[in-house]
Amino acid sequence: MQADKSEPLIAIVDDDPNMRETLSALMRDSGFAPICCADIAGFHALGDPPPVDLALIDLRLRGESGLTLAIHIRERYEIPIVMLTGVGDEIDKIIGLETGADDYLIKPFNPRELVARIRAVLRRYGHGTARPSVSPGQDIAFGTLRIDVQSRRLLDAEGEEIPLTNAEYRLLEYFAKNPDRVIPRPELLEELGSDMQRYVDRTIDVLILRLRRKIEKVPSKPVHLQTRRAQGYIFHLAAT
Repeated sequence: MQADKSEPLIAIVDDDPNMRETLSALMRDSGFAPICCADIAGFHALGDPPPVDLALIDLRLRGESGLTLAIHIRERYEIPIVMLTGVGDEIDKIIGLETGADDYLIKPFNPRELVARIRAVLRRYGHGTARPSVSPGQDIAFGTLRIDVQSRRLLDAEGEEIPLTNAEYRLLEYFAKNPDRVIPRPELLEELGSDMQRYVDRTIDVLILRLRRKIEKVPSKPVHLQTRRAQGYIFHLAAT
């Protein structure tokens, strides 16, 4: 049976049949149309481009890595990615961020949280319900850009959205709500809700680099998101 066009199509890539069944039931109960794939080849078999609205990928696929599929998707398609990873897979979380994954969740996860995150990612890509109207009290402006906190979007001068991953948005909003204050890396990592203390510098620096490419006119000479050597980062709403 063909899914209703109003239902976002979610590709579930997991080699565990029980997990695929559980996730599939959860997606259907939440108003999504699931498509299950047991491996990377199964996802590729969906077509080019694959007719899905989001890919939900297990990082620990049997005999292969879900990161390989995430990189393939990010290089070729505008398909959002949510990753599932096991407890303690710190390196996988970091690499997941570097590949441009929009969000990740650690197993075992809360089903309601997974659905909420999927919906949030889909909204940022223009799926789902109509975008809420802008509330003046929910905007944070800097330079020619503004953050619509209510809809969790970064908008340019023409009101067009600048796509951000979940981690990028969370960092940007935190910076914008704490302007002109040097924020150390551990505090930023805590804001992300991660326990990757050993990898603070690498994880945050990767996200900062990607953010600068999206918000700075000259990323190598940032005027808003600046580094304070050996201290952390500082965000200026007004160009300095």
